[in-house]
Amino acid sequence: MKKSGILNRHLSGALAELGHGDGVLVCDAGMPIPPGPRVVDLAFRAGVPSFAEVLDGLLAELVVEGATAAREVHEANPPTADLLAAHFPRLELVAHDELKARSAGARLVVRTGEARPYANVLLRCGVFF
Repeated sequence: MKKSGILNRHLSGALAELGHGDGVLVCDAGMPIPPGPRVVDLAFRAGVPSFAEVLDGLLAELVVEGATAAREVHEANPPTADLLAAHFPRLELVAHDELKARSAGARLVVRTGEARPYANVLLRCGVFF
């Protein structure tokens, strides 16, 4: 058994398969899941695990070269907006419908138990070299 890092075998395996430019949607429990991408559903109950916990865990494992979120997050969910701004100084903001459309091209969807609106971000993988 792994001693540290991500223990969920489905998530750990999916992350190992990602390459440069692949998209990873980290989403709240209410985000519509597009057909096609691999889905790792971590939701246990409302709020567990939180969007922040999952995002922090993923960022410890991934190289991210860009991120996109819904511009509505600023008004509807200021704590998540602040979290995203802290992690991604050049965060791209688009309309929520545009984020949902772009999510269809993601290679991986990680669903959290977050129960606050607009706690979603589409990450673009980078390379470590």
